Amino acid sequence: MFTGIVQAVGKLRSLEDRGDDQRFHIEANTLDLTDVRCGDSICVSGVCLTVLNAGATDFSTDVSIETLASTTFLRLAVGDAVNLEKALTPTTALGGHFVSGHVDGVGEIVDRRQAGRSIAMRVRTPANLVKYIAQKGSVCIDGISFTVNDVQGPEFEINVIPHTLEQTTAGSFTVGRGINLEVDIIARYLESLLRGDEQAVNSKVTAKFLREHGFIRSS
Repeated sequence: MFTGIVQAVGKLRSLEDRGDDQRFHIEANTLDLTDVRCGDSICVSGVCLTVLNAGATDFSTDVSIETLASTTFLRLAVGDAVNLEKALTPTTALGGHFVSGHVDGVGEIVDRRQAGRSIAMRVRTPANLVKYIAQKGSVCIDGISFTVNDVQGPEFEINVIPHTLEQTTAGSFTVGRGINLEVDIIARYLESLLRGDEQAVNSKVTAKFLREHGFIRSS
């Protein structure tokens, strides 16, 4: 699990074709890798990847054909910057929201404009993910935790503050760019519960309970 709070920006140093898969070698000069071992997870631009080996300033990881096909990684080129975050530990501060690193779909930046010192961006999301995007809810974009400011049909708006622009790849988000999207895990669990899945039939956590306690709004 991750938080969506990017710890460093790395760079794709090289990639190797391994059959249908690829092996990424990633520079991580500003990320502390001293406690990273083979088998650990690192979130790379929103995608949870398993470390094969790690040096003082770099690590390598394999990317499956499924991950390549369902994320923006097919468009990734040597030299491109990537957001990096190590997995949560019991002492990690949860500054963003719970992020699994399992990308739900690829969205697109459709508008970018100045908003004071920040940048407002509008994102178009795949149709099957629209129901999980809520105003003032959370969404993960390329490994960055954002609050949704507004939702209009298949599009939603975020505000990118100067710190995020400087410390992540968000500053390079341009109109037309594809981005990895992960919706809020809680939204998915709520859908499963409200759909009446067999395991939830006898649960005391019902739609009525959630409304009464402010977790969801009445339509």
